[in-house]
Formats: sequence, C-alpha cells, structure tokens
Amino acid sequence: MSIQTGDVRKPFAERVASWSVRHRWPVLVGWLVLVVATVLGSSLISGNGAPAHDPGESGVAQQALRDQPEYLPIRENVLISPSGPGSSGFASDPEARAAAADVVDELREMPSAVSDVRSPLDPAAPGQVSADGRSGLVTFVVAGPDEAMLDNYQKATDAVSAVAATHTGVRIDQAGDRSLSATVDDAIKKDFKTAETTSLPLTILILLVVFGSLIAAGIPLLLAATTVAAAMSVLSVVDLVVPINSATSSMILLIGVAVSVDYSLFYLRREREERAAGRETGAALEIAARTSGRVVVISGLTVMLCVGGLWMTGLDNFRGLTMGTITVVGLAVIGSVTALPALLAILGHRVDRARVPWLGRRRTVARESRFWTAVARNVVRRPLLWGTVAVLVLVGLMVPALDMRLQDAGPTNSLPRSVPAVDGAVRMQAAFPGAAAPEQVVVWGADAASPQMTAATDELRRRIGASGGLLHEPVSVMRVGEALVVRVPLDGNGTDQRSNQALRELRQEVLPATFGKVPGAKFAVAGKTAFAYDFTQQVRQRMIYVFAFVLLLAFVLLSLAFRSWWLPVASIVLNLLSIGAAYGVLTWVFQDGHLSGLLGFTAYGGITDWLPLFIFVLLFGLSMDYHIFILSRVRERRAAGADVRTATVGGVGASAGVVTSAAAIMIGVFSVFVTLSAIEYKMLGVGMAVAILIDATVVRGVLLPAALALLGDRAWSRRSLSRERELKTDQAEPEVYAHAH
Repeated sequence: MSIQTGDVRKPFAERVASWSVRHRWPVLVGWLVLVVATVLGSSLISGNGAPAHDPGESGVAQQALRDQPEYLPIRENVLISPSGPGSSGFASDPEARAAAADVVDELREMPSAVSDVRSPLDPAAPGQVSADGRSGLVTFVVAGPDEAMLDNYQKATDAVSAVAATHTGVRIDQAGDRSLSATVDDAIKKDFKTAETTSLPLTILILLVVFGSLIAAGIPLLLAATTVAAAMSVLSVVDLVVPINSATSSMILLIGVAVSVDYSLFYLRREREERAAGRETGAALEIAARTSGRVVVISGLTVMLCVGGLWMTGLDNFRGLTMGTITVVGLAVIGSVTALPALLAILGHRVDRARVPWLGRRRTVARESRFWTAVARNVVRRPLLWGTVAVLVLVGLMVPALDMRLQDAGPTNSLPRSVPAVDGAVRMQAAFPGAAAPEQVVVWGADAASPQMTAATDELRRRIGASGGLLHEPVSVMRVGEALVVRVPLDGNGTDQRSNQALRELRQEVLPATFGKVPGAKFAVAGKTAFAYDFTQQVRQRMIYVFAFVLLLAFVLLSLAFRSWWLPVASIVLNLLSIGAAYGVLTWVFQDGHLSGLLGFTAYGGITDWLPLFIFVLLFGLSMDYHIFILSRVRERRAAGADVRTATVGGVGASAGVVTSAAAIMIGVFSVFVTLSAIEYKMLGVGMAVAILIDATVVRGVLLPAALALLGDRAWSRRSLSRERELKTDQAEPEVYAHAH
C-alpha cells in the first residue's frame, strides 16, 4: 500500500516518530550513544560550581565578604548547664564551672585549630552567662584556611565531646555556624537519598501492576534511566554557570522519572489499544505517534515553559531548578518521540512477554475503565449539579489557605529535636537568644581600625542594651580583610515575627545610627534570619509575575493546541481549583498543626516560603499532561462524529487507565517525602500528593466532564475538528510500516 499523504502535512511528532520507526536500530543506538557521550563528555569538563548568591541585602553582605582576600572564620558555641536535681544555676554549681573550665582549657591548648576562646568564668566577657543565671556559654572561632577548617572543627568538636564524657552531671551542647549548617546539609542529603531509594522500588511495583509484563514495565524505567543520566551530565556542566545544589539534583531526578514514566505510559497504552483493535504494530505505532506523540510534545513544552516562570524570581535556587527541569523534561520528550517508538517497533508483540502471574493476562489488554466511564456518564447527564458539588468541595478545602503565612522553618524548626545539634540549638536559643546563629553585620569601605569604627562598635553595644530585648549579647567583632564583621544575636527563633522585628530594627535604626555615621562606611546584614527574610520578601514581590506568566503561557499553548478559547479557560480554572485545595490542606495540616502526631512534625505557625510558588509551577505543568491527554481523546471522538456527551464519556473512560497509573506513581513518589525528617519536604510531599490526587479524581472524573458537557460544541472549533478528521483519514497503513511488526 502506498503512502497517502494528500494535502495534509503530518504533525512534527508523528513525522519524527515515523522516521524513528523506519530507522529503528540506528535511532535506538544513536540515543544510547548520545547518553553515553553526554556522560563521558561531562566528566572531561572540570571546574568549581558557580557560587550561589543570596537575595536582597543579605546578598550584598555576602558579596562584600567574597570580595575580601581572607575568608570568614566560623564561630561555634558550647552551652553548659547543670543537669542534676536541685541545681541552682551555673554560678553556684561546681561541676558546671569545672566543665566550663575544662572546655576552655582544652580549646586553648590547640591554638592552631581555634582562637578567640571566650569563657563564662571571665567577668570581663559580657553575655557569657544566661539572663536567668542557669547556663554558661563558651564561644570560639575555628581557624582556617578553608582546607584546614574541617579538620580543625573536628578537633575542637572531639575535645568538647571528651569533656562532656567526663562530666556526666552537666549537660554540654554544641551549636554554631558549622555544626548547624552541616546538620541541615547532612539531613537533606540523607532525606533525598531515602526518597530516591524508596521511590524506585515503589515505581517498579506500580508499573508491574499497571502493565502486567516485565518487559513493558521495564520500558518506562529504561527511558527514565537514560534521560536522567544524560540530564545529570548536562547539569554538571550547567553548574559551572548556574548553581545547582544536591537538593535540586535530587528533585530533578524525581521529576525526570515522573515525566519519563508518564510519556511512556501515553505511548504504550495507545499502542496496546490499537493492537487490541486488530492493527499491526506498525499501524498501531503510527496512530500512537499521531495522538500520544503529539500529546507528549505539547505536554513537555507546557511543563518546560511553566517551570521557566521560576526564573523570574531572580533566586539562584529556583534558577538551578528551572535549568534542571527544562533539561530533563526536554530530554524525556526527545527520547519519547525517537528512542521509545524505535524500541517498541523492535519489540513488536514481544513487549507483552514475561507476564506477571495473576496480572499479566488482564493487564496486557487495553480496556476502558468501567468505573470512570460510569462516573463520567452520570456527570454529563447532570453536569451543573455534579460540577457545583465538586466546586463547593474544593472551595471548602481551599478556605484554610486564606490565612496562609509564609515563614521559613530554619534549622531549629525544620529538623526534629532528636537531632543532637538541633536540640542543642533549641536549648541555646532559650538561654542565649540568637547566639547559635547570630546575624553578621558586614561593614566595608572605611578603615576597620579607625577610631570612628571603634566608637561605632561601642555605640552598637550600647544600643543593643537599649533595644528592649530584640538584640542580645554576646557580640563578637572580627576583621576579614578590609571589612569588619560584627555578629549580633537576635531575639526570637530565627525566622518568626520577633526575629524579623529585631532584624528590621538592626537594619533600619541601629546600624544607620552607628556605622552609618562613619564617613565612607557601607554596611549590610547577612545571616540565617536575614536570608530567610530577604528570600521571603523577594518571593512575595515576584510571585504575582510568575503566576501571571504561567497562566498566560498555559492559555496560549492550549489555545494553539486545541484552537479554542473555552478549553484553555476551563482547564486553567480547574487547575487553580485543585492547587487552591492543596494549599488549603497544606495550611490546615502544617500551619495549624493537625495530624502532627501521625506525620511526625511540630508545627511552627507557617508554611515554608518557597513551597507555594514551587507547587504552583510544577503542578500546573505536570497536571496539564493529564488534561491534554484526556482532551485529545475526547477530540478524537468528536471528530469521528460522536456527540459531545458521548465523546466526553468515551474520552474519559479511554484515558482513565493512563491517568490513574501515572497519578498513582506520582502520588507514591511524593508520599515518600512525608516519611523524611525535614518539615519542608513533608510539606512538599503532602502538597504534591494531595494536589495530584484531587486532579486525577475530582477534576478528571467530575469537573472536566461537567465543564465539557456544559460548554457543548463551543469547546471545539470546527477548524480543530476538521484537522483531526484529516489526520485520521490520512492514517492508512503505509508501506514504511508494513514490516514494523
């Protein structure tokens, strides 16, 4: 049979997939060579990763320090508290004072490792004994340079631990720059390692249940493995320009697996469906390329462009995530329209071999979902009633989000008290507010040793005493190159309103009245509170632009894909409802503290500042996969002559297997996050899992059919349906596919 092209130009995805099927072996080998070459090529490119820049004023202070020829030493703190029954306080407890003396002596005996050791036994050291007199604080600076800092830190930590082992009647806790940051970094790496190792077996199990065949289940995993390997190699080069941290890399791994599995499901489901209808593998692949291939390309572009909105935040963490997501999704799309159809052409009917007992015979045949077909049929009969009920349910879930408060967790709220460094930091915060993680006032542009700078520092100490408890001792001052760094402890827990108020007073009142009067002096404040405050402020300022960009972009893309104005508007509204409901559940659980015992967290009265924006962008992109896939199946039936309601029921029923399977995998992957230790990732897991669950059930099963039934013929333009008919008519089985099975 000859190829019937007529005057219809086939879609790009179909032309690429058709060529890939004709040249199946060169294409598959070429894809593998591309992956291997990318991995090997990235290993030949070396260099330090691009430094991350903090937002706002904290970024200015950070850059001022980077411009200095010397490094900023890290400062550690040791809290010493009597733990015996009936102890009256540090000053009157002999063992506590002896423990403090031993810690100070041990540290001072290693001058090459530590310096500036301050003792609570020294009357001339202000602020080293707590206000209630129960605890003493030993502070010291770890010597550098950077290469030696880790070794010196470990020596000092071992010395403190040795003293703690000999004074069992005294509680000794260490917390500071290095101990807190190392604890957080280690916890994040451990969490994501757990997520990666747990999600993979879960994904394999779900794929086996979905496909009932070892070979079919292995195809999505093969695409995911090659895609992620190539993407990670590309990102190792991108990291030279745009900072990409370990958390970003792990997130990209999970996103890469999710989209690769989604796109494979789209293809495999349609190819199986067409073979079940009696078509040979070649013809089935051609139809899969025309339908599912087109959906993959449109969905991939939607995800990449929507996530690209994060670039508008100007935040380095989001820029790295943006570059990584675009890279991994782009590669997944390329692999899905080239290597995937080529592999399916090579396997042919063998794709259904190695069936899983009890599942294989039923799962290897594509069928419509009886359940979702019945639900959709009932909905289209009374769309206004069912649509109203579903909207009211989602609006009810959304209500708690009206009181959502963006607040960074910080180390002490992020990780559980079972972590020793966190527990020590919490205790230190209670006895010496802000001492565990003081803010860093960086002053440059003037002579750090001048009398004016000394006078300004003295005035700063005086104003701290008059701050009404917002600013605290002990204050430390050190030279870093030509700059002066003054560490000032703030009140509060580091990220709450009390800490933010103290930061504003420091920035807006105290510093202008002190260092601001030194001729030529410039100053800026960095630190954990400053970073969290500046980050949140920038997210709030840029959020509206990101939302507008994503919504406008989604409207344009869907309008071009379906040549309709009504469908994009309806899809956007439905997505906003599901995301809003997820926000409400997130607020109710984590901000209000419900289910804290079940999920293993302690509420701190806020939601992590970056989370709502990240969830919005990622979910908007990923959920469009489902909408585009379902709408494409409905459009096929409308183009074939079915009425609106029949086409809607058939499209929902035919796509239910793919959407349910893809959603189950995503829900399973993100549910793993709930088991992690950091509260931010518990929030991410709950938010994403709830939103995907809502999108795949209430939105897909009720709201979308109701909206299509209410819109009727207005949802589908004649031009779009005519184009679909032309493409379908042009799908006679060509000779180039005759030997693909």
